[in-house]
Amino acid sequence: MVLLVSYELRSRIISLLTQILPYSKNRMLMAKQLAGEFNQAASAEKIQSHWHIQQWWILIAALVLFMSIMIFTFTRPITASSFEADYLREVDPQIYTLLDGQVLAPPPEVNEDLIKAAMRDEAIHYANVISAQAVNPLPAEKLYFPDSHSHSDISSADRKWDKINPRYKQRLLMVFKIMREQHGYELVLLEGYRSPERQNSLSANPNTTRAKGYQSYHQFGLAADVAFKRNGKIVISERDPWAMRGYELYGQVAESVGLTWGGRWKSIKDYGHTEYRMPGLKKTAEVANQLIHEAQLQAAAY
Repeated sequence: MVLLVSYELRSRIISLLTQILPYSKNRMLMAKQLAGEFNQAASAEKIQSHWHIQQWWILIAALVLFMSIMIFTFTRPITASSFEADYLREVDPQIYTLLDGQVLAPPPEVNEDLIKAAMRDEAIHYANVISAQAVNPLPAEKLYFPDSHSHSDISSADRKWDKINPRYKQRLLMVFKIMREQHGYELVLLEGYRSPERQNSLSANPNTTRAKGYQSYHQFGLAADVAFKRNGKIVISERDPWAMRGYELYGQVAESVGLTWGGRWKSIKDYGHTEYRMPGLKKTAEVANQLIHEAQLQAAAY
């Protein structure tokens, strides 16, 4: 409506378009001519005469390639799986090959109440057994259970996965997967990383362990103790035939992926224990700190 009423406005717009169109037309012709030269420069006949334009082709191609890499790098989701896979491909090609590039995620931490309930059931069982043989039975909390070495003070154990080194963690998770899918046993982590102070405390009882601080693979994030979960309850008893069969299968599967099983030991059999005896490992505090730090870096990516 304004254009129809105002003569001056119409005149100014027409004048502006008259100035712009020839300029735009010239620019388009120049661009078309430049594009033609670029196109001709790629031909074999123009190698000598248009070599300087061919350099631009190389520069443009390199720029496009660089921008593609940058876009892929910044838009690709960095997940814990990809981060840990890259780590394992570099430091442990064997387990990376076994995993076929599929890094496994750890299950949720087991509820502490379930652990306490399992220990309480064991205590009641041993109390009943010993009470039946004793003239003056003692309360369950004061009895010593010689067969429960692998579960000593388990309620205060570290059941998180963040300090377990990926070299061992992925092997253990593969065992978890095979036990669940092929044998129908659900495994839970009772204890992973163990501090040197806790290790020294446990070693005071030779029926529990004889390894002191930095002598056990637990301090390096390369060992763990597991139990089974059945019908919503934790089963840590080796007197249970179902659990004992599970431990035997567990040992076989663990050894098949390169782990050492405590059920093979001669002195103190620890059926729920496995460890990864990393080649060339030096059992020092410095190496332990390094391996635990590597584990935490991977866990931080989650």
